[in-house]
Amino acid sequence: MGETGDEPTQADRRRLIAVVLDEASIGRGNPDQEHERLIAIYDLVECNIFALPGHDGGPYALAIALEENKLALAIRDGDGAPLVKHILSLTPFKRLLKDYFLVCESYYAAIRTATPAQIEAIDMGRRGLHNEGASLLADRLAGKIDCDFDTARRLFTLVTALHWKG
Repeated sequence: MGETGDEPTQADRRRLIAVVLDEASIGRGNPDQEHERLIAIYDLVECNIFALPGHDGGPYALAIALEENKLALAIRDGDGAPLVKHILSLTPFKRLLKDYFLVCESYYAAIRTATPAQIEAIDMGRRGLHNEGASLLADRLAGKIDCDFDTARRLFTLVTALHWKG
């Protein structure tokens, strides 16, 4: 709430207070991936910048799902009233997701057997692809959702969760 406790500040309004993944859409991953997903949701809710351009009614709740192989972002206000649903094609993400999952497989395998230098090199590649995915997502959301890079990065983690093969 604002300083007087009665009205939310602009920072209070420009944020997510809840994020859920559609259970029917989630691809269950290995324990490392599931842990990463839970951390991304926690971190996203704890620290984010998220707003609808031209709408001053946040904070917001976000539901993420796959609908007909498209990304669906359903946004509600803090009281649960639906505001908007954005549907994004995942075609621009296909190559990136494929590369990302290949690097992630290498990373999880390397954790068990590789040297620290090898693990670090693979992790740098993984982080680079993750950053590329966050930038692409932010570009695709431009004009629909305002968010900072860290928020886009955590959202991309959740997009990957919808594609994990359990």
